Amino acid sequence: MSIWPDELPPAPEQLLENVAGCDGLLTMLSDRIDETVIKAAGPQLKVVSNYAVGFNNIDLKAAREHGVCVGNTPDVLTGATADLAVTLLLAAARRVEEGAAEVREGRWGAWKPSALLGVEPEGKTVGVVGMGRIGKAFAERMVRGWNMNLLYTSRSDQADVDESLGGRRVDLDELLAESDFVSIHVALTDDTRNLIDAAALSRMKSTSVLVNTARGEIIDQDALVEAIKGGRIFAAGLDVTTPEPLPPSHPLVGLPRVIILPHIGSATDTSRCGMAEIAVDNVLAGVAGRPLRCEVPLG
Repeated sequence: MSIWPDELPPAPEQLLENVAGCDGLLTMLSDRIDETVIKAAGPQLKVVSNYAVGFNNIDLKAAREHGVCVGNTPDVLTGATADLAVTLLLAAARRVEEGAAEVREGRWGAWKPSALLGVEPEGKTVGVVGMGRIGKAFAERMVRGWNMNLLYTSRSDQADVDESLGGRRVDLDELLAESDFVSIHVALTDDTRNLIDAAALSRMKSTSVLVNTARGEIIDQDALVEAIKGGRIFAAGLDVTTPEPLPPSHPLVGLPRVIILPHIGSATDTSRCGMAEIAVDNVLAGVAGRPLRCEVPLG
């Protein structure tokens, strides 16, 4: 067994060198596993086990063609990620980071009636883009906690969501136009890359809050900068960006009404331990030729 010892991910050439002869790979989202890497590992490679629910770092077509199965770690991080989406929504809506900065920087002055005015979620409309496991868990928290009206996008009708949460499936344009809060929970695909672009942002309410705990590439960040600066939306809370880490010089960093976290959606002891257990189970099962505990369909 070989373990990469550094905190930073291996460079592409280091990855190619280290995978040679491996029967299984346990990888992170930061490890790009393309056909070149799969070929470099050799014909004995049986499994790539991702320590994440996402798998857009892995070339699934190449894995299928070379007979390599792929595993991920769903379910165990659902609640933690939904909780963080709620946290970002509330913190952005109530301008928490701006207020904390005033205290840290010695700018806390006299109480003013109009200082740091935010927006409240109670009884408003929340739009959930993608009603998978995490989207559903987030929707449950917002509807039951703040009596919110629910709109959502999904590839298919979600009868349980409609019945239990009073949800209504709509297209993206309607969701953006009618929602006071929008939270993104779709997987990154060719269809969802830059899904929230300048045109999409222009459809949103000027009082709306945008939250993303899915993948950074789903939002056109340049367009988001302009939307915040121009007052086209009220605020944004991001746990994912492009790239990661986001350089301190990036225009989003330090922008008022934007909160950025370093991709910590699953960062609880319970979730991360559960993810590790599944990832290890997956790689051991794959090497042994057994079905994976959580296997990604390769088509």
